[in-house]
Amino acid sequence: MTKYSKQSRFLIAVDCIVFGFDGETLKLLLIKRSFNPEKDKWSLMGGFVQASESLDQAANRILKQLTGLEGVYLEQMYSFGETNRDPIERTISVSYFALVDIHKYEKQISTDFHAEWVPLKRIPKLIFDHQEMVELAKKSIRYKAALHPILFELLPSRFTLPQLQTLYESVFNTSIDKRNFSKRVLATGLLIKLTDKDKAGSKRGAYYYQLNMQKYYANFQAFINIIPNPDSLQN
Repeated sequence: MTKYSKQSRFLIAVDCIVFGFDGETLKLLLIKRSFNPEKDKWSLMGGFVQASESLDQAANRILKQLTGLEGVYLEQMYSFGETNRDPIERTISVSYFALVDIHKYEKQISTDFHAEWVPLKRIPKLIFDHQEMVELAKKSIRYKAALHPILFELLPSRFTLPQLQTLYESVFNTSIDKRNFSKRVLATGLLIKLTDKDKAGSKRGAYYYQLNMQKYYANFQAFINIIPNPDSLQN
């Protein structure tokens, strides 16, 4: 096949922003970059797209190669194409964000590239425009979480209301009144209350719940009033 004439060729990369929740703290998965430029500096999971694979295939391959993670919630987000974003060669990067329950995937994490979970509020300086990617991913997740149950990807199959509230407060960077939160969550009718409790935090304990996915998709906007208006939240 004849190639397009007089057109420049660019490299295409994918970068994965992986968020994890351990039941108490929202975290970001980072690695130490293994080659120059910026060797041994903190980086998102990134790599180049091969000629024989799609963007989604590349994102899944790179994520597994660098961290050992596979089968996680992964969604394409935004493309970064500033001409000088990579000092070596013109590279356009397509970003993805992933959401994982840290405890569910902790045995998968590979240490070959020094993958490490870092609290989101204390992330170190990142290479290139990776900090910009993280900030955009945070905003994207906030908007989606107001309409779609993506935050439950960060939770185990059963969870407590305090865990759910901590997660929402971490993602939206805000404080939510405990009574109002519980009242609004339970009023949706979308959570299934289980008979057993988590007594790790107190003798009284907190009941475990599960999300009724069938009911959720029948009324996918039921969670929209649980959190404040995303437009009014701080970055």
